[in-house]
Amino acid sequence: MTSLLIIDDDTELCELLADYLGREGFQIAAVHNGTDGVTQTLTEEYDLIVLDVMLPGLNGFDVLRKIRLGSMVPVLMLTARGDDVDRIVGLELGADDYLPKPFNPRELVARIRAIQRRIGSTREGSSVSPETFSGTITVGDVTLNPATHTVHRDESQVELTAVEFSLLHYLLKKAGQVVPRDELAEKVLGRKLELFDRSIDVHISSLRKKLGSRPGGRDRIISVRGVGYQYPFEESGS
Repeated sequence: MTSLLIIDDDTELCELLADYLGREGFQIAAVHNGTDGVTQTLTEEYDLIVLDVMLPGLNGFDVLRKIRLGSMVPVLMLTARGDDVDRIVGLELGADDYLPKPFNPRELVARIRAIQRRIGSTREGSSVSPETFSGTITVGDVTLNPATHTVHRDESQVELTAVEFSLLHYLLKKAGQVVPRDELAEKVLGRKLELFDRSIDVHISSLRKKLGSRPGGRDRIISVRGVGYQYPFEESGS
C-alpha cells in the first residue's frame, strides 16, 4: 500500500483527503505544521509527500529545502491558484509536481498515480531499451542505471529527484533526437502541459545545474526554441 504524508494546516482538508485517498487504497498520515512535517518525513518511510506552500511558521518552501537535504522522496506541492511564482520556486527547490488550490481530489489522485508510474517504470527498468547493457544507459560521461536508480557523471554520483531522473532517462534514451516539450510532459509528468506551464523547463534547468557542462564547456541539454530539448549523442568517453 502506498503511504502518503500530507503536510497542511487545514485540518478539515486533511480529514477529507485522508478519507478520499484511503478509499483509493492509500495509507495516509497528516501533520499540520512545517516543523513536524520535516521531522516526520526524515524519520519515517513515505512513498510521497503532499506539501502545502502556505504553512504557519516554517512555510512549504522551507520545509522542502530541509527535506531535500536528507531525502529525495517525491513531493507534490499544493500552491495558490494562478500563483506562477510559487509553482516555479517549488519546482526549482526540488518538487516533483504541483497542484493549484482549490482542486478536485480526482486530479490529486491522477497526479499521484502519474508519479507512481514514473517511479515504477524507472526503478523496474521497464522502459529501458533492450540494447542497453545490464539495463544501464551511457551517453558520453553520464551513466544512468534504472535498476539502482542512480546517475553518475564520470565517477561522481549525481543526486536527482524522481522527476529529474525520469526526465534524464527519457532524454538519454532519445539521445541525438529533439524531444518536444509536450512529449516530455506526457511521458515524464504523466500529463499535458497547461498554458504557460513551465514545469519541464524548470526541471531541465535543474538537471543542467546538477550535471554541469559537457567536456569543453558545451551545453549538456540543448534547447530547440519552439520545439523542445535534445541531449546530444556522443560515444562514451568522448
